[in-house]
Amino acid sequence: MNQLALLDDGPRARQSDSWTSHAAAQRVAEFAGSHIDVILACLVRHGPQTIDEIAKRTPLNSVQIARRLSECDRRGLAEPTGLCRLSASGRPERVWRVRGAQG
Repeated sequence: MNQLALLDDGPRARQSDSWTSHAAAQRVAEFAGSHIDVILACLVRHGPQTIDEIAKRTPLNSVQIARRLSECDRRGLAEPTGLCRLSASGRPERVWRVRGAQG
């Protein structure tokens, strides 16, 4: 499942941002689709999970996962279940699932 075509939602850097920000923004499409694939595969295989739980099962860190889950939610690929669990830091964290999945 390749989600690269879904990532074209406009500029990822402001005109006033540095050239390094613009260079980084252009590279997002190189990895974002594969990150989404990893996250969705993890949710399919292990069921609903928090960002911390996904991070423990994948090579992605929590920041990468949070950014991609937000994109997945906007595009109808994943959604919060309405449940929360405590994160590693003891704060409530939303539980996510593949959209349309039960649980």
